[in-house]
Amino acid sequence: MCRSIRPLRVAEPPTTDGDVRAAALQYVRKVSGARTPPRRNPEAFEAAIAEVAAATARLLAALGSPAVAGEATPPALWPRSGHRREEWRDRGRKSGPESAA
Repeated sequence: MCRSIRPLRVAEPPTTDGDVRAAALQYVRKVSGARTPPRRNPEAFEAAIAEVAAATARLLAALGSPAVAGEATPPALWPRSGHRREEWRDRGRKSGPESAA
């Protein structure tokens, strides 16, 4: 699965049409191996995105309410806050009373 596609079947935040289209775009990019529509046939690229988005919307509608309430984005994709950046930068450094010795 593409890392940038977040789970869509969640309670919060609610899934939007934009989320479904973004997931479809990432899928078509991955399958086609192209980041942008080909110059020779951009209609096929856009049609594939529309079809995948429609299939995804049908799937989500058929599955009904979310199985799991919670965070839509896995922790690996969470943006790093300033606090998290500091933890990342300071990892491996000793802190506390033993570091003063």
